Amino acid sequence: MLERLYRRRTPPHMVITPEAARALTEASAEIGRQVGLIIDRSGSIRNVLVGTNKDIFIPDLSEHRLGSRRLRGVRLIHTHLKGQPLNQEDLTDLALLRLDLMAAVAVQPDGLPGAISIAYLVPPNPDQKLHEVLPPRTVHALDIDAADLIADIERQMERAEAVREVAKKDRAILVSVSKKSRHEQEESIEELKELARTDGITILDAVIQRLHEINPRYLLGEGKLKDLIIRSQQLGADLIVFDQNLSPAQVKAIGDITEMRVIDRTQLILDIFARRAHSGDGKVQVELAQLKYRLPRLSERSTALSRLTGGIGGRGPGETRLEIDMRRARDKIRRLEKQLEGLGKARNQRRERRIQSEVPIVSIAGYTNAGKSTLFNMLTRSEVKAEDLLFATLDTATRRLRFPRDREVVITDTVGFIKDLPKDLLGAFRATLDEMQDADLILHVVDISNPRFEQQMESVDTILNEIGLDHIPKLVVFNKADLVNPFWAKAIASRFNGVVCSAIKPDTFGDLLQEIEKRVWSEEGSQPSVRSAR
Repeated sequence: MLERLYRRRTPPHMVITPEAARALTEASAEIGRQVGLIIDRSGSIRNVLVGTNKDIFIPDLSEHRLGSRRLRGVRLIHTHLKGQPLNQEDLTDLALLRLDLMAAVAVQPDGLPGAISIAYLVPPNPDQKLHEVLPPRTVHALDIDAADLIADIERQMERAEAVREVAKKDRAILVSVSKKSRHEQEESIEELKELARTDGITILDAVIQRLHEINPRYLLGEGKLKDLIIRSQQLGADLIVFDQNLSPAQVKAIGDITEMRVIDRTQLILDIFARRAHSGDGKVQVELAQLKYRLPRLSERSTALSRLTGGIGGRGPGETRLEIDMRRARDKIRRLEKQLEGLGKARNQRRERRIQSEVPIVSIAGYTNAGKSTLFNMLTRSEVKAEDLLFATLDTATRRLRFPRDREVVITDTVGFIKDLPKDLLGAFRATLDEMQDADLILHVVDISNPRFEQQMESVDTILNEIGLDHIPKLVVFNKADLVNPFWAKAIASRFNGVVCSAIKPDTFGDLLQEIEKRVWSEEGSQPSVRSAR
């Protein structure tokens, strides 16, 4: 009976024929289990499924790839032995697998088909409704044109997709999976939101899950992963951004099951850097960091890359497509490292000239978006790009700042830091950060209006220690003081032996300039105090 179901053919405009429905319910009643059919759009039976008396297992449908279509191209018609309509598990499978239709046929005591319940997905909508469930009706009273219904659904989905394409913005759900406290996760996801905003991503939702044991394959628990897929369909998301750094295998596994683009925190930061690097140094460093990040991920791309190259000269053991790509990536990394080394020589020559001129050097460092570039512009009357975004400035800028009594210093503005800065990025930008090695003083700029300013200070201090700058004297500059209580700001500055100012109000620079002058020059005023100490 089950084998004969394969010979049944359903006209494309019909959900299922009464004859096929009867054969399905009779087989189900005979064995006391749910039986299902996977039917494609031409009406051919692709799979006959046999489940238990309560549910049915759907096989891997990855051969029916979505491609440019928003639906899978197959529908599932299965039986319910106790006559119940579609349940929540059925609707979840409909959403997760993006089936054309999901239908349940009730099996009557005599084995004949009873009422049939049908559900289908709907395009993203303001009500965030995911599917439409039609009222049950008898198989003989089905008046639905399946082909027209499915075509109409896909047209609406394509229109919704076209609207998003016009906006040219990725629509993302942010995800954080960690063993850390809820408070720490919320703080971290807020920073991820700022990173996403900086990269021009539209944020639709944020999902946080605390686990005792992290799933090594998907990070998320199975139930939460299903919820994430359904939520992404409700909102029309096309991107998932993880706050945690993912392994190549995890990116592939999550991408395969969600059939969406998946990136992690590191890749997001790399993308921001790629958008905002303008100087030759910056572009080379970003490309180098991207290649080092992508190299171990090449092996997780596609099995098609494992094919041997063919043609004359390619027979025999040969070289796989994957091996060729990895070799080219390594060759390019070596070329970029050599190019970066050449650029480094030019930087060293400029640094040596500055050192020989015996002009003190002051470097500005701090957490990203703390107001470093704005302060740099105001102090030196420059026009370095400054925006209320993370990593608004990546390229190092150098200017002179003149003090009374014919004194001047060289001020450098460097890339901002961030918590858990990826190692590849830190390594790639070491050449730029090396400019700080010759500084007589580091201005550690802190956004005092940020509730997490102390944690941000710790992150910056950690990175400065990692790159060997902990020996250079630091002056903590608490910026954006105009956004907080002035008495509280002064108390905080006193606690850290720092100064308070607002980068957009030059009249607040008095204490800052006095402290720079005091720390850079000795009281005699002839030589920089720190340089002479060296």
